[in-house]
Amino acid sequence: MSATGADRGSLPAGLDGLRRARPEDAAAFDVLQRAAYAWNREILGVEPLPLQVGAADVIARYETWLLDGDGRLAGALVLEPRPDDLLIWSVSVDPARQDAGIGRRLLAAAETRARQLGLSTLRLYTGEKLAKNIDWYRRRGYEVERTEQLADRRAVHMAKAI
Repeated sequence: MSATGADRGSLPAGLDGLRRARPEDAAAFDVLQRAAYAWNREILGVEPLPLQVGAADVIARYETWLLDGDGRLAGALVLEPRPDDLLIWSVSVDPARQDAGIGRRLLAAAETRARQLGLSTLRLYTGEKLAKNIDWYRRRGYEVERTEQLADRRAVHMAKAI
């Protein structure tokens, strides 16, 4: 989903420190995504779903928020506003910055964005084999809604009411 002109303007309150991705950010965003999802690829044995769409396409189609740090991207949050919820399409953190609170900060930004859009439900999905991810989201208030059998993996759909 592409953003409206208003979304590309001034930074909404509550998203301090994050900025909207621009087309020229595609290469750096791709590097971050590939590094952040390398562990998932190893466990899943297949390409993670967020890496199946090119970085430039992601930036063009979704609300993509970036967190800069020390000359490279520290994290990224990809959101898809839908009529009844806000889908967290991707959360990625530079592996060198894991356990620094960036993932929690990105999830908090997603909640802020949902409220700004008048949405009270956040949804996301992760691989069933990614037990660490599922546990991490559960600790942040997300509950499993269902498990979906895809052609090459099982996806766990989770939701949180805010």
